[in-house]
Amino acid sequence: MHTLCRRKSSRTSVLLLLQQFRHHGTIYSLSSGFGKAGVAVIRVSGPQTSTALKSLCKSDIPKPRTVVLKKLFDPESSELIDRGLVLWFPSPHSFTGEDVCEFHVHGGSAVISAVLHALGNIQGLEPAAPGEFTKRSFHNGKLDLTEVEGLGALIHAETEAQRRQAVRQMEGDLSRLYNDWRLRLLKCVANVEAYIDFSEDDNIEEGVLDEVQVNVQKLKKEIVNHLSDNRRGERLRTGAHVVIVGPPNVGKSSLLNHLCQRPAAIISPTAGTTRDVVETALNIGGFPVLLSDTAGLRETEDVVEREGILRALNRAKQADLTIVVLDAPSLWKRMEGEDFSMITLLKEQLTDIYGTNENDTTRQSQNTQNQSTSLTQDGQPFQNLDHQCIGLNAVSDTHETCHNLHEEEEPFAEKIIVVNKMDLLTQPLDVRRLDLERLTVCPLSCTTGEGMEELVERISSSMKQICGNPLAGNPSLTHARYRTHLKNCVEALEKYQDLQNRDLVLAARALRSAIRQIGKITGAVSSEAILDVIFRDFCIGK
Repeated sequence: MHTLCRRKSSRTSVLLLLQQFRHHGTIYSLSSGFGKAGVAVIRVSGPQTSTALKSLCKSDIPKPRTVVLKKLFDPESSELIDRGLVLWFPSPHSFTGEDVCEFHVHGGSAVISAVLHALGNIQGLEPAAPGEFTKRSFHNGKLDLTEVEGLGALIHAETEAQRRQAVRQMEGDLSRLYNDWRLRLLKCVANVEAYIDFSEDDNIEEGVLDEVQVNVQKLKKEIVNHLSDNRRGERLRTGAHVVIVGPPNVGKSSLLNHLCQRPAAIISPTAGTTRDVVETALNIGGFPVLLSDTAGLRETEDVVEREGILRALNRAKQADLTIVVLDAPSLWKRMEGEDFSMITLLKEQLTDIYGTNENDTTRQSQNTQNQSTSLTQDGQPFQNLDHQCIGLNAVSDTHETCHNLHEEEEPFAEKIIVVNKMDLLTQPLDVRRLDLERLTVCPLSCTTGEGMEELVERISSSMKQICGNPLAGNPSLTHARYRTHLKNCVEALEKYQDLQNRDLVLAARALRSAIRQIGKITGAVSSEAILDVIFRDFCIGK
Protein backbone atom coordinates (compact mmCIF):
# COMPACT_ATOMS: atom_id res chain seq x y z
CA MET A 1 0.00 0.00 0.00
CA HIS A 2 2.82 2.40 0.92
CA THR A 3 4.62 1.54 -2.32
CA LEU A 4 1.46 2.24 -4.31
CA CYS A 5 1.04 5.61 -2.56
CA ARG A 6 4.67 6.52 -3.25
CA ARG A 7 4.24 5.61 -6.94
CA LYS A 8 1.06 7.68 -7.17
CA SER A 9 2.74 10.63 -5.45
CA SER A 10 5.75 10.34 -7.74
CA ARG A 11 3.53 10.20 -10.83
CA THR A 12 1.65 13.28 -9.64
CA SER A 13 4.90 15.14 -9.08
CA VAL A 14 6.09 14.28 -12.57
CA LEU A 15 2.80 15.54 -14.07
CA LEU A 16 3.08 18.79 -12.12
CA LEU A 17 6.67 19.24 -13.30
CA LEU A 18 5.63 18.60 -16.91
CA GLN A 19 2.82 21.15 -16.59
CA GLN A 20 5.20 23.66 -15.05
CA PHE A 21 7.72 23.07 -17.85
CA ARG A 22 4.97 23.42 -20.43
CA HIS A 23 3.88 26.74 -18.97
CA HIS A 24 7.48 28.02 -19.05
CA GLY A 25 8.35 26.83 -22.54
CA THR A 26 8.13 29.09 -25.60
CA ILE A 27 5.12 28.66 -27.86
CA TYR A 28 4.14 30.07 -31.23
CA SER A 29 1.06 30.00 -33.44
CA LEU A 30 -0.96 31.80 -36.08
CA SER A 31 -3.26 34.10 -34.08
CA SER A 32 -5.34 35.45 -36.96
CA GLY A 33 -7.85 33.35 -38.88
CA PHE A 34 -6.82 30.61 -41.26
CA GLY A 35 -7.10 31.17 -44.99
CA LYS A 36 -5.93 33.86 -47.37
CA ALA A 37 -6.04 37.42 -46.04
CA GLY A 38 -4.27 40.73 -46.44
CA VAL A 39 -2.42 40.36 -43.13
CA ALA A 40 -1.70 37.39 -40.86
CA VAL A 41 -0.58 37.70 -37.22
CA ILE A 42 1.83 35.13 -35.80
CA ARG A 43 2.41 35.29 -32.04
CA VAL A 44 5.29 33.96 -29.92
CA SER A 45 5.31 33.82 -26.11
CA GLY A 46 7.85 32.56 -23.59
CA PRO A 47 11.49 32.96 -22.47
CA GLN A 48 12.90 32.20 -25.94
CA THR A 49 10.83 34.90 -27.63
CA SER A 50 13.73 37.34 -27.88
CA THR A 51 15.86 34.61 -29.50
CA ALA A 52 13.14 33.94 -32.07
CA LEU A 53 12.80 37.64 -32.81
CA LYS A 54 16.55 38.09 -33.35
CA SER A 55 16.79 34.92 -35.45
CA LEU A 56 14.09 35.92 -37.92
CA CYS A 57 14.91 39.64 -38.12
CA LYS A 58 18.71 39.22 -37.94
CA SER A 59 18.85 42.45 -35.94
CA ASP A 60 18.50 43.74 -32.42
CA ILE A 61 15.20 43.71 -30.55
CA PRO A 62 13.07 46.79 -31.35
CA LYS A 63 11.74 49.19 -28.74
CA PRO A 64 8.89 47.79 -26.64
CA ARG A 65 5.35 48.31 -27.96
CA THR A 66 6.65 50.02 -31.11
CA VAL A 67 5.68 48.91 -34.61
CA VAL A 68 8.75 48.35 -36.77
CA LEU A 69 8.98 47.29 -40.44
CA LYS A 70 11.45 44.41 -40.75
CA LYS A 71 12.63 41.85 -43.27
CA LEU A 72 12.11 38.30 -42.04
CA PHE A 73 14.64 35.57 -42.89
CA ASP A 74 14.81 31.82 -42.49
CA PRO A 75 17.31 31.28 -39.63
CA GLU A 76 18.90 28.24 -41.31
CA SER A 77 19.13 29.26 -44.98
CA SER A 78 19.06 33.06 -44.49
CA GLU A 79 16.52 33.18 -47.30
CA LEU A 80 14.17 36.17 -47.28
CA ILE A 81 10.66 35.05 -46.32
CA ASP A 82 8.70 38.29 -46.26
CA ARG A 83 8.73 41.86 -45.12
CA GLY A 84 6.31 42.72 -42.33
CA LEU A 85 5.62 44.54 -39.09
CA VAL A 86 7.19 43.38 -35.84
CA LEU A 87 6.10 44.20 -32.27
CA TRP A 88 7.91 43.41 -29.03
CA PHE A 89 6.16 43.15 -25.64
CA PRO A 90 8.62 42.38 -22.84
CA SER A 91 7.42 40.68 -19.66
CA PRO A 92 5.33 41.40 -17.63
CA HIS A 93 3.61 44.01 -19.79
CA SER A 94 2.07 41.64 -22.32
CA PHE A 95 -1.09 39.64 -22.84
CA THR A 96 0.40 36.46 -21.35
CA GLY A 97 2.61 38.19 -18.80
CA GLU A 98 5.64 36.65 -20.57
CA ASP A 99 7.93 37.99 -23.30
CA VAL A 100 5.74 38.21 -26.41
CA CYS A 101 6.37 39.21 -30.00
CA GLU A 102 4.11 39.41 -33.01
CA PHE A 103 4.92 39.12 -36.70
CA HIS A 104 2.39 40.85 -38.96
CA VAL A 105 3.09 39.33 -42.38
CA HIS A 106 1.24 39.01 -45.67
CA GLY A 107 -1.65 36.58 -45.30
CA GLY A 108 -0.87 34.09 -48.07
CA SER A 109 -0.72 30.44 -47.03
CA ALA A 110 2.84 30.02 -48.33
CA VAL A 111 4.11 33.00 -46.31
CA ILE A 112 2.40 31.79 -43.15
CA SER A 113 3.77 28.27 -43.58
CA ALA A 114 7.29 29.58 -44.14
CA VAL A 115 7.26 31.74 -40.99
CA LEU A 116 5.81 28.92 -38.87
CA HIS A 117 8.41 26.49 -40.30
CA ALA A 118 11.20 28.93 -39.48
CA LEU A 119 9.98 29.31 -35.88
CA GLY A 120 9.67 25.53 -35.52
CA ASN A 121 13.36 25.12 -36.44
CA ILE A 122 14.45 27.29 -33.52
CA GLN A 123 15.45 25.21 -30.52
CA GLY A 124 13.11 25.57 -27.54
CA LEU A 125 10.03 26.64 -29.53
CA GLU A 126 6.96 24.45 -29.91
CA PRO A 127 3.47 24.95 -31.44
CA ALA A 128 0.83 26.30 -29.06
CA ALA A 129 -2.14 24.22 -27.99
CA PRO A 130 -5.68 25.66 -28.36
CA GLY A 131 -6.17 28.45 -25.85
CA GLU A 132 -2.63 28.18 -24.49
CA PHE A 133 -1.82 31.89 -24.77
CA THR A 134 -4.93 32.73 -22.74
CA LYS A 135 -4.17 29.92 -20.29
CA ARG A 136 -0.75 31.40 -19.65
CA SER A 137 -2.37 34.77 -19.14
CA PHE A 138 -4.55 33.18 -16.46
CA HIS A 139 -1.64 31.40 -14.76
CA ASN A 140 0.36 34.64 -14.72
CA GLY A 141 -2.47 36.59 -13.12
CA LYS A 142 -3.34 38.74 -16.13
CA LEU A 143 -6.93 37.39 -16.34
CA ASP A 144 -9.18 35.44 -13.99
CA LEU A 145 -11.51 32.71 -15.22
CA THR A 146 -14.55 34.95 -15.66
CA GLU A 147 -12.48 37.32 -17.81
CA VAL A 148 -11.10 34.35 -19.76
CA GLU A 149 -14.61 33.09 -20.46
CA GLY A 150 -15.66 36.61 -21.41
CA LEU A 151 -12.83 36.68 -23.93
CA GLY A 152 -13.95 33.31 -25.31
CA ALA A 153 -17.53 34.57 -25.58
CA LEU A 154 -16.34 37.66 -27.42
CA ILE A 155 -14.49 35.52 -29.96
CA HIS A 156 -17.64 33.45 -30.57
CA ALA A 157 -20.11 36.35 -30.42
CA GLU A 158 -22.36 36.53 -33.49
CA THR A 159 -24.80 39.26 -32.49
CA GLU A 160 -24.48 42.78 -31.11
CA ALA A 161 -26.08 41.88 -27.77
CA GLN A 162 -23.69 38.93 -27.36
CA ARG A 163 -20.73 41.21 -28.10
CA ARG A 164 -21.84 43.75 -25.49
CA GLN A 165 -22.27 41.12 -22.81
CA ALA A 166 -18.93 39.48 -23.64
CA VAL A 167 -17.02 42.78 -23.61
CA ARG A 168 -18.48 43.66 -20.23
CA GLN A 169 -17.44 40.31 -18.79
CA MET A 170 -13.99 40.45 -20.42
CA GLU A 171 -13.45 43.91 -18.90
CA GLY A 172 -13.90 42.37 -15.45
CA ASP A 173 -17.40 43.41 -14.34
CA LEU A 174 -18.28 39.92 -13.11
CA SER A 175 -14.81 39.46 -11.68
CA ARG A 176 -15.07 42.62 -9.59
CA LEU A 177 -18.51 41.61 -8.30
CA TYR A 178 -17.43 38.11 -7.26
CA ASN A 179 -14.10 39.27 -5.82
CA ASP A 180 -15.96 41.85 -3.73
CA TRP A 181 -18.17 39.09 -2.33
CA ARG A 182 -15.13 36.93 -1.65
CA LEU A 183 -13.27 39.69 0.21
CA ARG A 184 -16.33 40.41 2.33
CA LEU A 185 -16.57 36.73 3.21
CA LEU A 186 -12.88 36.63 4.07
CA LYS A 187 -13.44 39.48 6.51
CA CYS A 188 -16.36 37.59 8.07
CA VAL A 189 -14.25 34.43 8.46
CA ALA A 190 -11.41 36.45 10.00
CA ASN A 191 -13.76 37.96 12.57
CA VAL A 192 -15.36 34.61 13.46
CA GLU A 193 -12.02 32.83 13.83
CA ALA A 194 -10.60 35.73 15.84
CA TYR A 195 -13.61 35.41 18.18
CA ILE A 196 -12.99 31.66 18.49
CA ASP A 197 -9.30 32.14 19.34
CA PHE A 198 -9.36 35.26 21.52
CA SER A 199 -12.87 35.76 22.96
CA GLU A 200 -11.78 34.44 26.37
CA ASP A 201 -9.04 37.08 26.58
CA ASP A 202 -11.55 39.93 26.27
CA ASN A 203 -9.54 41.28 23.33
CA ILE A 204 -12.46 41.14 20.91
CA GLU A 205 -14.93 43.99 20.55
CA GLU A 206 -18.51 43.31 21.50
CA GLY A 207 -20.97 42.71 18.69
CA VAL A 208 -18.46 41.12 16.31
CA LEU A 209 -20.62 38.07 15.66
CA ASP A 210 -23.70 40.25 15.29
CA GLU A 211 -21.91 42.27 12.63
CA VAL A 212 -20.88 39.06 10.85
CA GLN A 213 -24.48 37.86 10.88
CA VAL A 214 -25.70 41.13 9.34
CA ASN A 215 -23.03 40.98 6.64
CA VAL A 216 -23.73 37.32 5.86
CA GLN A 217 -27.45 37.97 5.55
CA LYS A 218 -26.84 40.99 3.30
CA LEU A 219 -24.42 39.05 1.12
CA LYS A 220 -26.78 36.08 0.84
CA LYS A 221 -29.55 38.39 -0.30
CA GLU A 222 -27.29 39.91 -2.99
CA ILE A 223 -26.32 36.47 -4.30
CA VAL A 224 -29.93 35.25 -4.34
CA ASN A 225 -30.96 38.37 -6.28
CA HIS A 226 -28.09 37.72 -8.68
CA LEU A 227 -29.33 34.17 -9.20
CA SER A 228 -32.90 35.37 -9.82
CA ASP A 229 -32.15 36.57 -13.34
CA ASN A 230 -34.30 34.08 -15.28
CA ARG A 231 -31.08 32.90 -16.96
CA ARG A 232 -30.89 36.00 -19.14
CA GLY A 233 -27.12 35.90 -19.48
CA GLU A 234 -27.04 32.21 -20.35
CA ARG A 235 -29.83 32.64 -22.91
CA LEU A 236 -28.01 35.55 -24.50
CA ARG A 237 -24.72 33.64 -24.68
CA THR A 238 -26.14 30.42 -26.13
CA GLY A 239 -29.24 31.74 -27.94
CA ALA A 240 -32.92 31.86 -27.01
CA HIS A 241 -34.99 28.87 -28.16
CA VAL A 242 -37.95 29.79 -30.35
CA VAL A 243 -40.21 26.93 -31.44
CA ILE A 244 -42.84 26.99 -34.19
CA VAL A 245 -45.74 24.62 -33.49
CA GLY A 246 -49.17 23.91 -34.95
CA PRO A 247 -51.15 21.34 -36.94
CA PRO A 248 -50.05 20.14 -40.40
CA ASN A 249 -50.26 22.38 -43.46
CA VAL A 250 -50.75 25.70 -41.66
CA GLY A 251 -47.43 27.10 -42.97
CA LYS A 252 -44.93 26.37 -40.19
CA SER A 253 -42.11 25.44 -42.56
CA SER A 254 -42.93 28.37 -44.84
CA LEU A 255 -42.72 30.68 -41.83
CA LEU A 256 -39.33 29.23 -40.88
CA ASN A 257 -38.02 29.77 -44.43
CA HIS A 258 -39.32 33.35 -44.45
CA LEU A 259 -37.65 34.19 -41.14
CA CYS A 260 -34.27 32.70 -42.06
CA GLN A 261 -34.57 33.91 -45.68
CA ARG A 262 -33.52 30.58 -47.18
CA PRO A 263 -35.17 27.21 -47.90
CA ALA A 264 -34.16 25.58 -44.61
CA ALA A 265 -37.24 23.34 -44.43
CA ILE A 266 -39.02 21.31 -47.10
CA ILE A 267 -42.43 22.71 -48.06
CA SER A 268 -45.17 20.38 -49.29
CA PRO A 269 -48.99 20.29 -49.27
CA THR A 270 -48.76 16.70 -48.04
CA ALA A 271 -49.56 16.44 -44.34
CA GLY A 272 -46.70 15.09 -42.24
CA THR A 273 -43.85 16.29 -44.48
CA THR A 274 -41.87 17.67 -41.51
CA ARG A 275 -41.18 14.72 -39.22
CA ASP A 276 -38.19 15.90 -37.23
CA VAL A 277 -37.15 19.17 -35.62
CA VAL A 278 -35.51 21.51 -38.15
CA GLU A 279 -33.32 24.04 -36.35
CA THR A 280 -31.53 27.14 -37.62
CA ALA A 281 -29.64 29.98 -35.92
CA LEU A 282 -30.78 33.56 -36.57
CA ASN A 283 -29.90 37.09 -35.55
CA ILE A 284 -33.14 38.92 -34.77
CA GLY A 285 -32.81 42.48 -33.51
CA GLY A 286 -29.23 41.84 -32.42
CA PHE A 287 -30.20 38.84 -30.28
CA PRO A 288 -29.25 35.19 -30.97
CA VAL A 289 -32.21 32.95 -31.77
CA LEU A 290 -32.34 29.18 -32.29
CA LEU A 291 -35.48 28.78 -34.39
CA SER A 292 -37.05 25.31 -34.60
CA ASP A 293 -39.71 24.04 -37.00
CA THR A 294 -41.58 21.00 -35.71
CA ALA A 295 -43.81 18.23 -36.99
CA GLY A 296 -47.49 19.05 -37.47
CA LEU A 297 -49.59 18.10 -34.45
CA ARG A 298 -52.32 15.63 -35.26
CA GLU A 299 -53.49 12.09 -34.52
CA THR A 300 -51.62 9.60 -36.68
CA GLU A 301 -50.85 5.88 -36.87
CA ASP A 302 -47.50 6.50 -38.58
CA VAL A 303 -44.78 5.50 -36.10
CA VAL A 304 -42.18 7.89 -37.54
CA GLU A 305 -44.58 10.82 -37.61
CA ARG A 306 -45.68 10.09 -34.03
CA GLU A 307 -42.04 10.26 -32.94
CA GLY A 308 -41.73 13.62 -34.70
CA ILE A 309 -44.85 14.88 -32.90
CA LEU A 310 -43.43 13.71 -29.56
CA ARG A 311 -40.23 15.61 -30.27
CA ALA A 312 -42.27 18.68 -31.18
CA LEU A 313 -44.08 18.51 -27.83
CA ASN A 314 -40.81 18.14 -25.91
CA ARG A 315 -39.18 21.00 -27.80
CA ALA A 316 -42.20 23.24 -27.16
CA LYS A 317 -41.97 22.59 -23.42
CA GLN A 318 -38.34 23.73 -23.42
CA ALA A 319 -38.95 26.84 -25.54
CA ASP A 320 -38.25 30.40 -24.37
CA LEU A 321 -40.72 31.64 -26.98
CA THR A 322 -43.44 29.61 -28.69
CA ILE A 323 -44.93 30.65 -32.04
CA VAL A 324 -48.29 28.94 -32.54
CA VAL A 325 -49.35 28.92 -36.20
CA LEU A 326 -53.08 28.81 -36.99
CA ASP A 327 -54.84 28.53 -40.31
CA ALA A 328 -56.84 31.70 -41.11
CA PRO A 329 -59.65 30.10 -43.18
CA SER A 330 -60.17 27.38 -40.57
CA LEU A 331 -60.15 29.88 -37.74
CA TRP A 332 -62.67 32.01 -39.63
CA LYS A 333 -65.08 29.08 -39.67
CA ARG A 334 -64.90 28.85 -35.88
CA MET A 335 -65.34 32.61 -35.48
CA GLU A 336 -68.63 32.59 -37.38
CA GLY A 337 -70.36 31.30 -34.25
CA GLU A 338 -71.85 34.00 -32.03
CA ASP A 339 -70.55 32.43 -28.83
CA PHE A 340 -66.98 32.20 -30.15
CA SER A 341 -64.27 32.90 -27.54
CA MET A 342 -60.60 32.48 -28.33
CA ILE A 343 -59.75 32.03 -24.68
CA THR A 344 -62.26 29.19 -24.42
CA LEU A 345 -60.94 27.68 -27.62
CA LEU A 346 -57.35 27.77 -26.39
CA LYS A 347 -58.32 26.20 -23.06
CA GLU A 348 -60.12 23.41 -24.91
CA GLN A 349 -57.10 22.86 -27.10
CA LEU A 350 -54.74 22.73 -24.15
CA THR A 351 -56.97 20.22 -22.42
CA ASP A 352 -57.11 18.04 -25.51
CA ILE A 353 -53.36 18.14 -25.99
CA TYR A 354 -52.29 17.64 -22.36
CA GLY A 355 -55.34 15.82 -21.02
CA THR A 356 -54.22 12.85 -18.92
CA ASN A 357 -57.22 12.65 -16.62
CA GLU A 358 -59.86 10.02 -17.25
CA ASN A 359 -62.53 12.62 -16.38
CA ASP A 360 -61.49 14.57 -19.45
CA THR A 361 -62.17 11.72 -21.86
CA THR A 362 -65.88 12.45 -22.21
CA ARG A 363 -65.30 16.17 -22.67
CA GLN A 364 -62.67 15.50 -25.34
CA SER A 365 -65.06 13.23 -27.19
CA GLN A 366 -67.82 15.85 -27.03
CA ASN A 367 -65.47 18.54 -28.31
CA THR A 368 -64.52 16.35 -31.24
CA GLN A 369 -68.17 15.68 -32.11
CA ASN A 370 -69.12 19.36 -31.82
CA GLN A 371 -66.33 20.37 -34.16
CA SER A 372 -66.79 17.63 -36.73
CA THR A 373 -69.20 19.82 -38.71
CA SER A 374 -66.60 22.57 -39.20
CA LEU A 375 -64.95 22.49 -42.62
CA THR A 376 -61.57 23.71 -43.78
CA GLN A 377 -61.16 25.83 -46.90
CA ASP A 378 -60.85 22.73 -49.07
CA GLY A 379 -64.14 21.31 -47.78
CA GLN A 380 -62.57 18.61 -45.56
CA PRO A 381 -63.79 18.06 -41.99
CA PHE A 382 -61.74 20.15 -39.58
CA GLN A 383 -60.93 17.71 -36.77
CA ASN A 384 -57.63 18.99 -35.40
CA LEU A 385 -58.33 22.63 -34.51
CA ASP A 386 -58.21 21.67 -30.86
CA HIS A 387 -54.59 20.69 -31.38
CA GLN A 388 -53.55 24.07 -32.76
CA CYS A 389 -52.70 25.56 -29.40
CA ILE A 390 -49.86 23.31 -28.35
CA GLY A 391 -47.10 25.38 -26.86
CA LEU A 392 -49.29 28.12 -25.42
CA ASN A 393 -48.47 26.75 -22.01
CA ALA A 394 -45.42 24.77 -23.02
CA VAL A 395 -43.79 25.01 -19.60
CA SER A 396 -46.23 22.47 -18.18
CA ASP A 397 -47.01 18.93 -19.28
CA THR A 398 -50.40 18.58 -17.63
CA HIS A 399 -53.86 19.73 -18.60
CA GLU A 400 -54.08 21.72 -15.37
CA THR A 401 -52.29 24.64 -17.04
CA CYS A 402 -55.40 25.45 -19.02
CA HIS A 403 -57.36 26.44 -15.92
CA ASN A 404 -55.75 29.86 -15.97
CA LEU A 405 -54.20 30.75 -19.28
CA HIS A 406 -52.68 33.96 -17.96
CA GLU A 407 -50.96 32.53 -14.89
CA GLU A 408 -47.60 31.05 -15.90
CA GLU A 409 -44.91 29.37 -13.86
CA GLU A 410 -42.18 30.64 -16.18
CA PRO A 411 -42.41 34.40 -16.91
CA PHE A 412 -40.49 34.02 -20.17
CA ALA A 413 -42.64 31.24 -21.62
CA GLU A 414 -43.77 33.81 -24.17
CA LYS A 415 -46.33 32.96 -26.85
CA ILE A 416 -47.09 34.55 -30.19
CA ILE A 417 -50.11 33.41 -32.21
CA VAL A 418 -49.56 33.61 -35.95
CA VAL A 419 -52.69 33.48 -38.12
CA ASN A 420 -51.30 32.46 -41.50
CA LYS A 421 -52.88 32.36 -44.99
CA MET A 422 -54.60 35.70 -44.57
CA ASP A 423 -54.45 36.10 -48.36
CA LEU A 424 -57.05 33.31 -48.68
CA LEU A 425 -59.72 35.21 -46.73
CA THR A 426 -62.37 37.07 -48.71
CA GLN A 427 -63.22 39.26 -45.70
CA PRO A 428 -60.91 40.91 -43.15
CA LEU A 429 -60.32 39.06 -39.90
CA ASP A 430 -61.39 40.96 -36.77
CA VAL A 431 -58.37 40.39 -34.53
CA ARG A 432 -60.15 42.16 -31.65
CA ARG A 433 -62.56 39.26 -31.35
CA LEU A 434 -59.68 36.97 -30.42
CA ASP A 435 -59.50 38.76 -27.02
CA LEU A 436 -56.12 37.34 -25.96
CA GLU A 437 -54.93 40.03 -23.52
CA ARG A 438 -51.30 39.00 -22.83
CA LEU A 439 -50.97 36.89 -25.97
CA THR A 440 -50.00 38.56 -29.24
CA VAL A 441 -51.80 37.81 -32.51
CA CYS A 442 -49.92 38.40 -35.75
CA PRO A 443 -52.03 38.01 -38.92
CA LEU A 444 -49.82 37.39 -41.93
CA SER A 445 -49.37 35.59 -45.21
CA CYS A 446 -46.27 33.55 -45.95
CA THR A 447 -47.25 33.68 -49.63
CA THR A 448 -47.33 37.47 -49.99
CA GLY A 449 -45.06 38.33 -47.05
CA GLU A 450 -47.63 40.75 -45.65
CA GLY A 451 -47.41 41.01 -41.86
CA MET A 452 -43.94 39.47 -41.68
CA GLU A 453 -42.25 42.69 -40.50
CA GLU A 454 -44.70 43.00 -37.61
CA LEU A 455 -43.91 39.42 -36.56
CA VAL A 456 -40.16 40.06 -36.62
CA GLU A 457 -40.65 43.19 -34.50
CA ARG A 458 -42.68 41.20 -32.00
CA ILE A 459 -40.04 38.46 -31.80
CA SER A 460 -37.36 41.11 -31.33
CA SER A 461 -39.38 42.70 -28.52
CA SER A 462 -39.75 39.32 -26.83
CA MET A 463 -36.00 38.70 -27.14
CA LYS A 464 -35.32 41.96 -25.28
CA GLN A 465 -37.41 40.68 -22.39
CA ILE A 466 -35.95 37.18 -22.49
CA CYS A 467 -32.27 38.16 -22.78
CA GLY A 468 -32.41 41.57 -21.11
CA ASN A 469 -30.11 44.53 -21.67
CA PRO A 470 -26.52 43.30 -21.20
CA LEU A 471 -25.33 46.81 -20.30
CA ALA A 472 -27.97 47.57 -17.65
CA GLY A 473 -27.57 46.87 -13.93
CA ASN A 474 -25.21 44.27 -12.52
CA PRO A 475 -23.59 41.87 -14.99
CA SER A 476 -25.59 38.72 -15.67
CA LEU A 477 -24.67 35.13 -15.01
CA THR A 478 -23.38 33.71 -18.27
CA HIS A 479 -22.42 30.12 -17.44
CA ALA A 480 -24.17 27.26 -15.68
CA ARG A 481 -21.10 26.59 -13.56
CA TYR A 482 -21.35 30.07 -12.03
CA ARG A 483 -24.92 29.29 -11.02
CA THR A 484 -23.92 25.95 -9.50
CA HIS A 485 -21.14 27.45 -7.39
CA LEU A 486 -23.26 30.39 -6.26
CA LYS A 487 -26.09 28.08 -5.20
CA ASN A 488 -23.55 26.07 -3.21
CA CYS A 489 -22.31 29.34 -1.71
CA VAL A 490 -25.83 30.28 -0.60
CA GLU A 491 -26.26 26.84 0.97
CA ALA A 492 -23.00 27.31 2.88
CA LEU A 493 -24.13 30.72 4.13
CA GLU A 494 -27.43 29.24 5.28
CA LYS A 495 -25.49 26.49 7.05
CA TYR A 496 -23.46 29.18 8.85
CA GLN A 497 -26.65 30.90 9.99
CA ASP A 498 -27.96 27.59 11.29
CA LEU A 499 -24.74 26.71 13.16
CA GLN A 500 -23.58 30.08 14.47
CA ASN A 501 -25.39 29.72 17.82
CA ARG A 502 -24.66 25.99 18.23
CA ASP A 503 -21.13 25.28 16.97
CA LEU A 504 -19.07 28.29 15.92
CA VAL A 505 -16.17 26.14 14.67
CA LEU A 506 -18.42 24.32 12.21
CA ALA A 507 -20.04 27.63 11.29
CA ALA A 508 -16.63 29.07 10.41
CA ARG A 509 -15.97 26.02 8.25
CA ALA A 510 -19.22 26.74 6.38
CA LEU A 511 -18.02 30.29 5.67
CA ARG A 512 -14.73 28.96 4.32
CA SER A 513 -16.72 26.61 2.07
CA ALA A 514 -18.68 29.61 0.74
CA ILE A 515 -15.37 31.37 -0.03
CA ARG A 516 -14.12 28.32 -1.93
CA GLN A 517 -17.27 28.21 -4.06
CA ILE A 518 -16.76 31.81 -5.21
CA GLY A 519 -13.05 31.14 -5.68
CA LYS A 520 -13.89 28.31 -8.06
CA ILE A 521 -15.74 30.78 -10.28
CA THR A 522 -12.86 33.24 -10.61
CA GLY A 523 -10.10 30.65 -10.58
CA ALA A 524 -8.73 31.53 -7.15
CA VAL A 525 -9.52 27.88 -6.42
CA SER A 526 -9.18 25.69 -9.49
CA SER A 527 -8.20 22.28 -10.82
CA GLU A 528 -6.44 21.39 -14.04
CA ALA A 529 -9.50 19.41 -15.21
CA ILE A 530 -11.74 22.49 -14.96
CA LEU A 531 -9.17 24.62 -16.76
CA ASP A 532 -8.89 22.09 -19.59
CA VAL A 533 -12.67 22.26 -20.15
CA ILE A 534 -12.64 26.07 -20.21
CA PHE A 535 -9.65 26.53 -22.51
CA ARG A 536 -10.30 23.69 -24.97
CA ASP A 537 -12.91 25.77 -26.85
CA PHE A 538 -10.41 28.52 -27.65
CA CYS A 539 -8.84 28.58 -31.08
CA ILE A 540 -5.15 27.89 -31.55
CA GLY A 541 -3.22 31.14 -31.26
CA LYS A 542 -5.42 32.72 -28.59
